[in-house]
Amino acid sequence: MRIGIDLGGTKIEGVVMGEHSRIVARQRIATPAGDYDATIEAVAGLVHRLEAAAGGGPLPVGVGTPGAPSVRTGLMKNCSSTCLNGRPLLADLQAKLGPRVRIANDADCMVLSEAMDGVAAGASTVFGVILGTGVGGGIVVRGQLLDGANAIAGEWGHNPLPWPQPGELPGPACYCGRRGCIETWLSGTGLAADHMRLHGGNWRGEQIVFAAEDGDAAARATLDRYEQRLARALAHVINLLDPQVIVLGGGLSNLRRLYRNVPALWAPWVFSDEIATRLVAAQYGDASGVRGAAWLWPEDATS
Repeated sequence: MRIGIDLGGTKIEGVVMGEHSRIVARQRIATPAGDYDATIEAVAGLVHRLEAAAGGGPLPVGVGTPGAPSVRTGLMKNCSSTCLNGRPLLADLQAKLGPRVRIANDADCMVLSEAMDGVAAGASTVFGVILGTGVGGGIVVRGQLLDGANAIAGEWGHNPLPWPQPGELPGPACYCGRRGCIETWLSGTGLAADHMRLHGGNWRGEQIVFAAEDGDAAARATLDRYEQRLARALAHVINLLDPQVIVLGGGLSNLRRLYRNVPALWAPWVFSDEIATRLVAAQYGDASGVRGAAWLWPEDATS
């Protein structure tokens, strides 16, 4: 058995995963907002409670984080939960729990879960995307998570939107300091901002989706633009990685029309006469991240 922890901005979820990826125990607590030290204590306490629920004894622990550790310093970077940035998260968790802790980006955990025993099981190359408050990505090849020389493999959201169309340059400003990043177009907030720029109204992403389903012409036009941009962005990935499967997670992955419309739109941008890549929703939905964190340790893991 091993433990998976999904360290989110508002909640921390933990599971104990047993043989054949069976979930033996599950608990969820609130994240201490903006308090790094309290977050470390909360994760350690959750691990101890999960071990007790599973029968006691130390277990290997994988933690999915909203960022990644710097290869040079070991300090966290690119975290949407900003209290983690610049902090030695892995070292501090290991100081509490021992060397049995591994960490990875939450998007990496999602794609690892789906590649190991989810909707992409058996595929040789899988690209995973989180379409939520931000836009993240991860890559699994032959069952192995790629982290890369700079620990940024799959950081697709901070590349520019490819093949820009009239009106898309220079693009919206991104928190990373650049303009036109894929995240500024394809995140939930990017969808809402695009609608406001062209049609007015301070609508959230889910309101746009509901309005489009009710026949609102402006909302439908916004989703049409979103799908066209997603198709171009994923065509870039297909040209580079040629994955067998692309898995979508995050709130916008629940938009069922994406799986029908986007593959029909990406063909002009893919450098191939035939496209076998499948676009699918994460089988485990919101649970993919915490399951993938557990998969940071193999079934025969020992710390």
